[in-house]
Amino acid sequence: MTSSLDTAAYVASLMAIDKSTLPADGGERFNRLIFARSPYLLQHAENPVAWYEWGPAAFDRARIESLPILLSIGYATCHWCHVMAHESFEDAEVAALLNRHFVCIKVDREERPDIDDFYMAVSQALTGSGGWPLNIFMTPDKRPFMAITYLPKRGRSGMSGLIELLANIATLWRQRPDMIEKNCQGIMEALEGSRKQPDRQESLDIAALTDTALTQLQKIYDPKYGGFGGAPQFPMPIYLSWLIEQGGEAALGMALHTLRRMRSGGIWDQLGGGLHRYSVDQYWLAPHFEKMLYDQAMLARVAVDAWLATGDNFFRAMSEDIFAFALRELISPQGAFCAALDADSEGVEGTFYLWTKKEINACLGRDAGLFCRFHAVTEEGNFEERAILTAPVVLEEFCRLNGLNFEETAEILSRCRSLLLERRERRIRPLRDDKIITSWNGLMLSALATAGIAFNNPEYISAADRAASFILANLRRPDGRLLRSYLNGASEIPAFLEDYAFLTGGLLDLYEATLDAQWLNEARILANDMQRLFRDSASGEFTLTGHDAEQMPARVSSDHDGVTPSALSRAAHALYRLAWIDDTPELLDAARAALGGISDDLQRNPLGHLGALQVLARIDSEPAIATFSGATGTPAACALNTALHRHSINNMVIRCEESSGLPVLSLCVPGTCYPAISTPDELERLLKP
Repeated sequence: MTSSLDTAAYVASLMAIDKSTLPADGGERFNRLIFARSPYLLQHAENPVAWYEWGPAAFDRARIESLPILLSIGYATCHWCHVMAHESFEDAEVAALLNRHFVCIKVDREERPDIDDFYMAVSQALTGSGGWPLNIFMTPDKRPFMAITYLPKRGRSGMSGLIELLANIATLWRQRPDMIEKNCQGIMEALEGSRKQPDRQESLDIAALTDTALTQLQKIYDPKYGGFGGAPQFPMPIYLSWLIEQGGEAALGMALHTLRRMRSGGIWDQLGGGLHRYSVDQYWLAPHFEKMLYDQAMLARVAVDAWLATGDNFFRAMSEDIFAFALRELISPQGAFCAALDADSEGVEGTFYLWTKKEINACLGRDAGLFCRFHAVTEEGNFEERAILTAPVVLEEFCRLNGLNFEETAEILSRCRSLLLERRERRIRPLRDDKIITSWNGLMLSALATAGIAFNNPEYISAADRAASFILANLRRPDGRLLRSYLNGASEIPAFLEDYAFLTGGLLDLYEATLDAQWLNEARILANDMQRLFRDSASGEFTLTGHDAEQMPARVSSDHDGVTPSALSRAAHALYRLAWIDDTPELLDAARAALGGISDDLQRNPLGHLGALQVLARIDSEPAIATFSGATGTPAACALNTALHRHSINNMVIRCEESSGLPVLSLCVPGTCYPAISTPDELERLLKP
């Protein structure tokens, strides 16, 4: 990479190059990645390594020349991917070894989660762990025989380096093909064996599994700092959402305390809003500085749920700060949302976000002392002699302890943050990965729609509308097939189950927020396509990759909740909602069957399947059904809908019977239908008991 340019400008310069005159291999300056659309792949386009994108050209060459393949998987905002690239893939000596003895393929895991899922399962089977960069050595027929994550160029501290490893593998490939074949067979047999599920005759005890999951969370919960499981601390919005839905003092308390501790720590961007990826410590202090769209979407939705459950405006403000960040820094010109911001700028992680006390003093003048006291800034710093801004004491308590007026102090601190944010914007910015990923946009439009109606904020509804409209207009082929991502045009990669499931759920939330039937109709279309493309006709189970798309050498994943929710559980939830909205019981059967293949894994590990537990807890029960009739596109209908959404009703679906006349709402809960009402005050009186 050209060191004189920051990463964002460098990638933009490569995108702007006229590539029509370049040869297929990229020519003297570039390799084949110059033709890629992914910012991550473009960052490697000037490597001396002769990289290929995943595709027939690479596999044909490996097969014809009988060469092993190095598959390297990462993503644009991955810090250790950058480190390995600088140390090894930009190095002439490493490149010479790779180009002579291997065919080298680069994959952006965000474009191809199917490839990443399969080979990550390989890494976990071989090493017991995984991570990125993920480097797989495999045969021309895609069967793996070794997996590594980051390695330095040369060995140190008793550990082999990449140079030594490449030489050893090249020798083994030539001299011991039997050993390579034995490794391949053993790995494939292990992967196939992990997929076999015993026949489960007895039904799952959902109540008992729910109790087990709650007990497991209580055991790993940190009552002092919040969070689950110690360092590194990930936000885990799936845990928090599930706990809030369970209600009760214990479950709700864990979720709310964790949200408060995150909001006070360095994992939270105290100037710009939004969450960094995770904290390397258990205190939420020192983050890994990348910012991912899916984290913002899910944490914003969790904060909305926390506000609905408690009425505490701390959580409303938290969600609003996340939306402000996303609408300022992640929104694309087309109105959809970009994937992420890098952790690095100027070649160093976190530089964009760190401060010295001297810098703050120079920027804030007489207000610097107050600001530094509130945000715990010292001369020594708390991170490599600089300061990660935190807010260890809530403002009300800070003012009480220091004898300060709350309103005046809040105004001063707000002004200070604005000044520092303005100063920060003059720095070299981290790379923004401008890929628009269908599934992640589904999560964000869901959060915006839910907050928009609950907060009565039309701007959030409009933002969700724009994102949904862009995805539906630009990320579908002429035959209607949804596509995975967009950057300077739609990719050719067919969308995966998570794209269909997350977008369908987001459109249903947008329908419930707007009462606009167009979004319900689009959700119906996607749900029908989802069943056609991903459902196994014999078992009713869903695959994560469509029947019409490229298949990996083996199916390995039972699909559990991870950094994003389980695609299976989100697909089942969407089918459940549509079953009750449209009164189509066959969709309930489809929802049950979608989760049938994970029953054994759910029994062993309920904490890994909280999304599935949520659906299974509902699937045999009737939801609350709110039916709007009359003119639904009016301010009166919106006011009634806002009043409805300000109540935390966990299991509710909305039906619309569009007609002329004033809007009227009829609410039915299991066993009881209440008299129709037409004003928010009537609804409040109805729901208050």
